[in-house]
Amino acid sequence: MSNDAMIIEGLCAGFPSPAQDYAGDTIDLTREMVRHPESTFYARISGDSMRDAGIHNGDIVVIDRSITPQSGHFVVACIDGEFTVKEYQYDKNNQCAWLVPHNSQYSKIKVTESNQFCIWGVITFCVHKFGMV
Repeated sequence: MSNDAMIIEGLCAGFPSPAQDYAGDTIDLTREMVRHPESTFYARISGDSMRDAGIHNGDIVVIDRSITPQSGHFVVACIDGEFTVKEYQYDKNNQCAWLVPHNSQYSKIKVTESNQFCIWGVITFCVHKFGMV
């Protein structure tokens, strides 16, 4: 991440606005995306099980290991020795957890006491590249 990239406020996504000489303020993406530097990691996504949530193959995710996972968080989990990125859901009625993909081609993973399971960290940001840039 660049330490002093420029940021332009109020960029319109509709009709183009007239060109302005205003260059904007600088932004430190690390400062914006990392609350706990000592427990934050980056990872590149491989696969498409989360594509409908906007996390695509090749994207970079920011993972914070200091956040306590809650239902609805996107997490990096380790289940039976395999790492995966999924939405974490805790099922109070059945006293189990589910790892939920966001791609209909994949099935939910039920986590039970028989699984070796841990949540390695919570995904806080995703850096997505558009097109062939």
